[in-house]
Amino acid sequence: MLPLGIATFVSAIAGFLQTLAFPSLSWWPVVFLSVPLTLLPLTGRRSWSAFLVGFVNGLGFYLVNVAFTSRYLGPIPWLALSVLEALITAAMAIPIALAYRWLPRVAPGRWGRLVALPAVVAGLWIAREELIGHWPYGGFPWGRLGVTQVDSPLGHLLSWVGMSGVGFLIVFLCASAIEYARIGTWRDLRTAAPVAIVALVLLLVPQFPTTPAGTMRVGAAQGNGPTGYFDKRTDYAVLDAQVAATRPLLGQKMDLLAWPEGGVEYDPTQDAPTAAVLDGIQKQAGAPLLANAAVRKAGNDYNLSFLWMAGKGITQSYAKWHPVPFGEYVPDRSFWEPLAPSLIGLIGRGYTPGTTPPIVTVKGVGVGLAICFDVIYDDVIRTGARDGARLFVFQTNNADFRGTDENIQQLAFARARALETGRSVVNISTVGTSQVIAPDGSELDRIPADTAGHMLTDVPLRTGLTPAMSAGAWIDGILAWGSLAALALAGLIMRRRRRARAADATTPAPAGTGVDSV
Repeated sequence: MLPLGIATFVSAIAGFLQTLAFPSLSWWPVVFLSVPLTLLPLTGRRSWSAFLVGFVNGLGFYLVNVAFTSRYLGPIPWLALSVLEALITAAMAIPIALAYRWLPRVAPGRWGRLVALPAVVAGLWIAREELIGHWPYGGFPWGRLGVTQVDSPLGHLLSWVGMSGVGFLIVFLCASAIEYARIGTWRDLRTAAPVAIVALVLLLVPQFPTTPAGTMRVGAAQGNGPTGYFDKRTDYAVLDAQVAATRPLLGQKMDLLAWPEGGVEYDPTQDAPTAAVLDGIQKQAGAPLLANAAVRKAGNDYNLSFLWMAGKGITQSYAKWHPVPFGEYVPDRSFWEPLAPSLIGLIGRGYTPGTTPPIVTVKGVGVGLAICFDVIYDDVIRTGARDGARLFVFQTNNADFRGTDENIQQLAFARARALETGRSVVNISTVGTSQVIAPDGSELDRIPADTAGHMLTDVPLRTGLTPAMSAGAWIDGILAWGSLAALALAGLIMRRRRRARAADATTPAPAGTGVDSV
């Protein structure tokens, strides 16, 4: 539909526009402009031009969306991550372009154009998100379309179909609107009726209900200590900051005291002064202390969240399932270190992925856990919910991204998880933003960024699984693999038709039907 030069420009603008739907601006309606502007340049494209158009779209998005990665480490990590994700975006633009070429020929009717084609295109969009979220080195599912809708009228749908499902619905509606305009029947409102009805139903359906199960009184402390890579600190400065922020909570009735990721800078199983401080805090709080530290066990280092009890030490724990590549460990170090020795050399310790379920039990109540970027991985959240979590506590350390919007982008994921699971979320950070989120995604309590403070909140508990939790993996798989299968089937049909036409063209005419017979 567009010449390549114009298509490339429009695609880059579309990628940038989509970043406006994410925090800090959170202009969620922008996706209904950015998605069509992403898809239109791919219509009529062949593979290599689709790759180019997709690449500039990916750059336009990721160079802005993950700009926080350059805050302290400079441009190399930012550019490397942005270019990698843009290349994956480019590769997955090719199937979308093929869908626009093949599906209208295979299913040229109105249902094919208004329903089948948009469904395949939307599924391919989700297939791209799934690929980015799983590869390479475990993937980085940051910047998913569904997370932009936590404040929109579609936010409640997260409980039904999860983040991938909401992303699919957005792209489907946008792609269907494009086809409605392209087929030239925009004056005939009957052609838009099926999609309009679907859109209306999506707006009217309520959030999937989970069952109230009382409350848990949770105290949480944000120390605002020197927890960044390059922060200057003295011994026990981080622990001291956490203790100072916790003091106003001591003596008040609570069921759980939560500290953030990295709130304890020394391994309490190896460092006696740290263990003594944790003992004292836990006794004064009169409740289990949920803390986090780098802990060495059986020769391996773990990013470990744990329940601490005075005199007993660690009673339950969860080791982070998804350590961040090039942040918490270096994959294939022998290959990468010569390329950026000064940066790779900063990462002296490599965390081992945990295997224990992301949940602990406090006074008979399951508390689901996620550590920092764990929150963006579906498997962590779904496992916690299925294993009986009645609320979630997300522990994080945003100190390496001070002054950026990383913390509120991550907070948007926390809010999306509350809606998805129908559970309350306590998101506690070392430096902010910390927040208690209700099962409907609304805010119950907050500590601003770059501020030492505390929260003491009666957090609602819930039981029961939402469809997003019980069937989320199936939804993701059907959307992604189903669209790829549908595209492959369309390609097979096109190939057979071409062979049939070629065979017809080379088959001699039967005797008595040519000009000579006349």
